[in-house]
Amino acid sequence: MRILTFTSLFPNAIRREFGIFVYQRVAGLARRAGHEVHVVAPVPYFPSWFPIRRWQMYGQAPKTETVGTLQVVHPRYLLLPGIMPLHGFLIFLGCLYEASRLHRQFRFDCIDAHYVYPDGFAAVLLGKVLGIPVFLSARGTDINVFPGFRLIRPMIRWALSRAAGAIAVSAALKELMVGIGVSPEKIQVIANGVDAQRFHAVDRGAARRELKIPDDTQVIVSVGSLVPAKSHMLLIMATAELAKRNPKLRLYLVGEGQLREKLAALVNERNLQECVFLVGGQPNETLKLWYSAADVSCLASLREGMPNVVLESLACGAPVVATHVGGVAEVLVSENLGILVEPSAEALTAGLKRALHMQWDRNFIACHAQARTWDVVAEEVERYFVLRLRLTRSGMLTS
Repeated sequence: MRILTFTSLFPNAIRREFGIFVYQRVAGLARRAGHEVHVVAPVPYFPSWFPIRRWQMYGQAPKTETVGTLQVVHPRYLLLPGIMPLHGFLIFLGCLYEASRLHRQFRFDCIDAHYVYPDGFAAVLLGKVLGIPVFLSARGTDINVFPGFRLIRPMIRWALSRAAGAIAVSAALKELMVGIGVSPEKIQVIANGVDAQRFHAVDRGAARRELKIPDDTQVIVSVGSLVPAKSHMLLIMATAELAKRNPKLRLYLVGEGQLREKLAALVNERNLQECVFLVGGQPNETLKLWYSAADVSCLASLREGMPNVVLESLACGAPVVATHVGGVAEVLVSENLGILVEPSAEALTAGLKRALHMQWDRNFIACHAQARTWDVVAEEVERYFVLRLRLTRSGMLTS
């Protein structure tokens, strides 16, 4: 197959870890024999004089680059902050020329679009213009949150109804998609995988020495953006409660985000400076050290699709305490892997206390998680694409 991957969630020279999970799935598919994959990863256009650094950074991505073995182009599109109902149309307009040029050169069999809105909506418009079947992959916020916006919900339904097929990274997301009005027969659940070469257990003592974490402490690690949905405040409060009886407890928050100052203020307010540490964003390749150093990895999210941090923690042998949201329960299928809790400070406190006192078989945890590689995921994606394309070409599918 000749595949055009279309997504704004993709690594680039400026943000090398951005959308790494999308890259892993696409790269896995490209490694399979008989496939040629090209990537269109649009970035917002902002003039260099625009005063907000976050937006200036997007404009620094090169127009073309090679990411791994994949050829990537970065068309620019006009982004109007705060006017989300226009984003899909603007991405479509910004990418039409480049997508048309590539299609004339390679004659793609399908478009593989990630994130249903705005990327997937734009991809379906491109597919209509170019005459190419489109597959949409739902990943989390695009289905958990965006259908709640009155003007965006119809565009999501329209895109899904006209796609040749849809992939949900969890059964929980599939249920929500069916609730929007998508036929369940059209949706295939294909969970994320894990890069076993990058995420594997490291000797705990060596990991702690590398990270300068004292050997005699009990360590909770939470990896994720410092944003409201990740609910770090609940985790800090739970840790504060546990620390009253366990002075050697340490919580390390790995990530950056808009709530950093508020979380730092809460740490100071509760006098937790010797217990809770905001260590900032870390390179993806060093996360195995944090997971390996942890007694427990914790995810306190209020919503999720299929959280990669849970898969990655397990692959490094770290048991997980996580809130029972989204597809988390589809990963923590056994209490030998971790503990599911409700999203409250009390439940997190109880779950973490229990996890810290349990004897975990970290080898079993790592082997279980590492069985689901991105190559396994790519095989499932390939099988689904081939089936749906065959049905489309035979006339058994009308979309």
